[in-house]
Amino acid sequence: MWDREGSIAGRGRPTQPFAAFCGQLSVGWVILEAADPQAKGVLERSHRFLRSNFEPGRQFANHLDFQDQFNGWCDRANQRVHRTIRAVPVERLAEERARMRPLPGRLPDTDRRAVVRVPQQPYLRVDRNDYSVDPRFAGRRVELRVSQTEVTAVVLDTGELACRHRRVFAGGLTFTDPQHQTELDRLRARRRQRDQVEVEIRPLSRYDRLIPA
Repeated sequence: MWDREGSIAGRGRPTQPFAAFCGQLSVGWVILEAADPQAKGVLERSHRFLRSNFEPGRQFANHLDFQDQFNGWCDRANQRVHRTIRAVPVERLAEERARMRPLPGRLPDTDRRAVVRVPQQPYLRVDRNDYSVDPRFAGRRVELRVSQTEVTAVVLDTGELACRHRRVFAGGLTFTDPQHQTELDRLRARRRQRDQVEVEIRPLSRYDRLIPA
């Protein structure tokens, strides 16, 4: 069930990627009608309930800890009779699972992909974070692949791994692989040595002879 999101069904029709995703899972979709606040409220009411009943007073170490605490909270909350469905959610879920078809053996590939050129400052931006790339591949084209857990880049013409990072959903952060930093320092030191120019150092007495006191 979707609320006419642009990336899913902006004009009330499923986009081609979304339809392909559902086709691989053999599932259908329900797209809410425009100007239907009641249907939209059913979706948003559950989100508001979670924000007001689960999140207050809790601390989370990371997104994994958030998910772990949320799963435990749902296990307890879904044991009671739900006012809207007039049933216990865990019991209703067990009935629905008995009617559901199994998922296909090969699940759809949901990774984001893009072909980009590594800049001279070897970092690639994903969402609002910067991830380091092996500086040896600066100026080369790589295939950037973003999954729910990893950010990887592979050089197009050679297949070499340019970077692999754990994906972080917090924003405004920079992640530098220590090996990338070591290689970057080595390349910079070699460049400085190459750019050094021998400069003659003359004694000041030579200027005294040229310029009388």
